[in-house]
Amino acid sequence: MSLYIEKLGHGPVPLVLLHGWAMHGGVLAPLVEALADRCTMHVVDLPGHGWSRDCGLSLEPHACAAAITAATPPALWLGWSLGGLVALTAALEHPQHVRGLAMLCATPKFARDESWTWGSDAALVHQLALDLETDYHATIDRFLALEAMGSADPRAALRHLREVTFARGEPDLRVLQEGIRILETSDLRTRLPSLRQPSAWIAGRRDRLVPPQAMEWSARQARGSYTQIEHAGHAPFVAHADELAQALQPLLDGFHEHGPDECGFNE
Repeated sequence: MSLYIEKLGHGPVPLVLLHGWAMHGGVLAPLVEALADRCTMHVVDLPGHGWSRDCGLSLEPHACAAAITAATPPALWLGWSLGGLVALTAALEHPQHVRGLAMLCATPKFARDESWTWGSDAALVHQLALDLETDYHATIDRFLALEAMGSADPRAALRHLREVTFARGEPDLRVLQEGIRILETSDLRTRLPSLRQPSAWIAGRRDRLVPPQAMEWSARQARGSYTQIEHAGHAPFVAHADELAQALQPLLDGFHEHGPDECGFNE
């Protein structure tokens, strides 16, 4: 089975959208709707998730980046949460294909340690991995609650995330475990200065998983723009899709202005 990629929207700017851990492309529907007139979107279900559950591809960012670039045209890429690690990897390894990068509540290193105080609690991440073995659904629900925390209406955000998470079936336990390992071990901080493309780093001020300070630091390292959505948590697209679309507009304008072959690369 091949990777599932849905083409939506009818705008002039091509955009690849990547969801987060345990989700699928459908969770980004509010953003897709907000950008439908501006973008033609290639909405990916990552391996083991949604309608890509049985594709058999590794969730490892290098493998995902290669598979998605092979199946999509040159475009801007937006990655949310875990999807941001895939998008960033693709931008670094396939710069002629990834013409611009939007990192939504996503950083080059997720887990906290002595060298990275702005990450998520490493013990929490490790516990999620252990809990998957014994209580699969409760573990995912606990992660959804963390994603909803900080939203202007956390109960509504959690209700939305619960409704959509299993709308395309349950994610494969194998890739859920693989995803946790990726979140535990990935570290692309030293590669940010080599990012050639224009980049937009968009944070939710109330995010409890990816601190805004981590995103602001990353934006400086990548010479990108930084935007903070004041009343949003880890999933800004749930209730702030229009603000998110507005934050993306300079990146979209850059693609339209420069064209797909010269999208304002930083030399």
